[in-house]
Amino acid sequence: MNETVQEFINDASGRMDKAVSACHNEFNTVRTGRASTALLDRINVDYYGTSTPLKQLANISTPESRLLVITPYDKLVVKEIEQAILESELGLNPGNDGNVIRLSIPELTEERRQELVKVVKGLAENGRVAVRNIRRHTNHDFKELQKDGEISEDELHWAEDELQKVTDGHIEKIDRILKHKEEEILEV
Repeated sequence: MNETVQEFINDASGRMDKAVSACHNEFNTVRTGRASTALLDRINVDYYGTSTPLKQLANISTPESRLLVITPYDKLVVKEIEQAILESELGLNPGNDGNVIRLSIPELTEERRQELVKVVKGLAENGRVAVRNIRRHTNHDFKELQKDGEISEDELHWAEDELQKVTDGHIEKIDRILKHKEEEILEV
């Protein structure tokens, strides 16, 4: 086996791991009816003219299963944080007492659960596409190696087969994560 080919496969596998991890992180931002600090990961707040991630401006905790408490480090940004949450697609109404912001997570309706399942299926498909794109680019690199005479036709086929096995493994990981997330969303 050619060392260059193995390096390409290892590199592709590492990039696929990152694609799976990114997909998993996207899943964490989808609301499931339980309070999770990850719900607020994509929220940015206008902090003195700079778009700043909420988690850099406040401590976020979950004292109860359906409650998020946001305690800003700077009490002067409570209104901006509240506004950023209202403008997000989370559909949550923040309550604020001037010092902390409380987000009550309501029960999800069956209709909303089905919508969220569609959202996570779309996110999973994006993850699969990212993995397949890595495979496509790496296969292109293999063909270039073969064209340049660095590997034989047999080595090319072996490399493509090995890369396909790696790809299938990563797509399976995404499917397992998706199945778990669907169960979590549909759990009443």
